[in-house]
Amino acid sequence: MAIHIYQAQLLHYLTEDDLAIRSKELEAAAKDSDNAQYLNTIELDSSISLLPVIADVNVYPEYIADGALVVDDTTGLVVDYGNCASMMSQYGNESKHESKASVQIHNCKHNIIMPGFIDTHVHYPQIDMIAAFGEQLLDWLNNYTFVTEANFGNPKVAHDTARFFLNQLLANGTTSALVFSTSHPQSVEAFFTESIRLNTRMITGNVLMDQNAPENLCVPTEQGIRDAQNIIDKWHERGRQHVAITPRFAITSTPKQLQMTGELYRSYDSVYLQTHLAENLDEVVFVRELYPNHKGYLDVYHDMGLLGRRTTLAHGIYLETSEYEVLRDTGTQIAHCPTSNLFLGSGLFDLSKTLSYTGVSIATDVGAGTSLSMLTTLSEAYKVQQLQKKSLSAHQGLYQITLGNAQSLLLDDKIGNFMPNKEADFVVINMGGTELLERRMTQTKSLEEQLFVLMMLGDDRVIEQTVIAGVSRYKRSTTL
Repeated sequence: MAIHIYQAQLLHYLTEDDLAIRSKELEAAAKDSDNAQYLNTIELDSSISLLPVIADVNVYPEYIADGALVVDDTTGLVVDYGNCASMMSQYGNESKHESKASVQIHNCKHNIIMPGFIDTHVHYPQIDMIAAFGEQLLDWLNNYTFVTEANFGNPKVAHDTARFFLNQLLANGTTSALVFSTSHPQSVEAFFTESIRLNTRMITGNVLMDQNAPENLCVPTEQGIRDAQNIIDKWHERGRQHVAITPRFAITSTPKQLQMTGELYRSYDSVYLQTHLAENLDEVVFVRELYPNHKGYLDVYHDMGLLGRRTTLAHGIYLETSEYEVLRDTGTQIAHCPTSNLFLGSGLFDLSKTLSYTGVSIATDVGAGTSLSMLTTLSEAYKVQQLQKKSLSAHQGLYQITLGNAQSLLLDDKIGNFMPNKEADFVVINMGGTELLERRMTQTKSLEEQLFVLMMLGDDRVIEQTVIAGVSRYKRSTTL
């Protein structure tokens, strides 16, 4: 057992409840002459209010220029955080710990530490066909995706790919994700086995398809549901693993399959559901042809009982006002996937409008998405908003890929910021991780400018270290 103290700049985001707790702590510290001198390094800015992922739960940034994050590698939890000198005074001496835990100091003072990034929509098997040229959604699925996913009935392919994929997530600073596997139960088994090894908090499930896909990927309706049930029984909430019931989308599922999926989903309180919605205009037309008696694409899912607070629908570009209202009324979440939407020419997502109705997370959607880097994804998200004469600030983006995505997945009691007793998943970032970044940062005049430059120019090269539940799982040039 060891207490680890990471000395660095700290940046995270606090809800109003967190802010109230934090403000009381700082008020108490101000009365202590030993700590008062250190408070000027802490910027707790309640004047910057961000668009919240959860309605009426306002969120604010906290930045500590000379900070320290204290974690316990046995419990895997955050012990405390604050000004570096204050944290060192409280935790830096081994003799102060009744458990006689050793104390390890990590000097990251030239870096900034943020909570681990969270990806809310990504296909791990598609890492092998990322950047496939020249198609829009439906042809891209048939010509590239389904061909690649057919290989995942082979356990060795699944295990090798899962290990590579998870290591790539860590190299990009991503510590948790909502993931698509394939229709093969072996693909889920491989993914969870590798995630358990790394102790990452992950969510996945077998993909349900019983029509309009290659025969070797379609699974008979009842068998696919049985496979999902077996996966839930074995893996859901085992360690840090969660299961998501995963119909691919309305086109590849018969009405019977969607009905049975809804029945399975409603039989659990804590299981997730993930699928796709209104990504592409041809897709929307095809769904209307398949389900002519429904009011629209979303109504198919609503009628089948697939909507709810634990449901995440990827994309949601082409929606009517009545559909936004259904999302709001059911608490169903949308995952915005900017690099994928641009790569496949699908369309432009309206972030602020959708957030005015329901929670929105931000996701890579690899392999239509072109990078596993959440920073690169934010760069493209900014451009998508610019094309609609809207904007995306650095604080809004960084909030969304940390605490915001945790809120969307109902995991914000466990991950998403540095509040004590949350899980110690975090990333150490070198703000000058490339020569261009290093040069550009010298021209910035504020934290906001620095964060925006990081959002626009940062990628995996700025990730110095990724820590999972208090244990370092990635350092540059090293995978574990």
